[in-house]
Amino acid sequence: MTPEEIQARILYKDQDVIVLDKPPGLAVHAGPNSPDHLELYLPQLCFGWAKPPRLAHRLDRDTSGCLILGRHDKAISRLGKLFMAHRIGKAYWAVTIGAPDTDCGTIDAPLLKLTGKGGWRMVIDPAGQPAVTDWRVLGRGDGMAWIECVPRTGRTHQIRLHLKALGCPLRGDAYYGPDPNPPMRLHLHSRMVSIPPLSAGKPPIHAEAPPPDHMRAALAACGWSEPRP
Repeated sequence: MTPEEIQARILYKDQDVIVLDKPPGLAVHAGPNSPDHLELYLPQLCFGWAKPPRLAHRLDRDTSGCLILGRHDKAISRLGKLFMAHRIGKAYWAVTIGAPDTDCGTIDAPLLKLTGKGGWRMVIDPAGQPAVTDWRVLGRGDGMAWIECVPRTGRTHQIRLHLKALGCPLRGDAYYGPDPNPPMRLHLHSRMVSIPPLSAGKPPIHAEAPPPDHMRAALAACGWSEPRP
């Protein structure tokens, strides 16, 4: 991405925090299969600071939407404490294959990481770490559901596993869905974040990311409509 392209994805910016609309398919960290990753572009978001912003949390490579960056050490420390205290609000939009029988609920299912010759994956297991997700259906259509998920915990692949346990795997989920080679991208989007004031006199932060292009047709089939300018 060019400096102009990544800067155009800023949803919120102040002296402490940047909230970025992360594109789908871009890993946040370098890895064996991630030569292109978000950290390469963070120097383009300095805006006068000597150091680039740093990740306050992470999103999976295929998940789009709101990603919080701290612009200096104190901000990173304060954000870390807020995350540890579960005081940062997050809401995700998902489009699932199939729809739940009810309109809302809570999934409480511990998650355990299993590692083998073929790599690792998460599974629901009583021996795993506690994982809780609140959910509600925002719309239905064409054998799909548009679901808002609010995770109380931040486990890896939490929403993906919990929606599968609900009987409604995510569209485009190659790991936990019915098709290991789905014809579309993952339909999971970090829609909203809310952050309490980082210091006295500062306002709370609220940011929303528009749904990515690859989710819009499915969302529209479930009743979502593009907001008017």
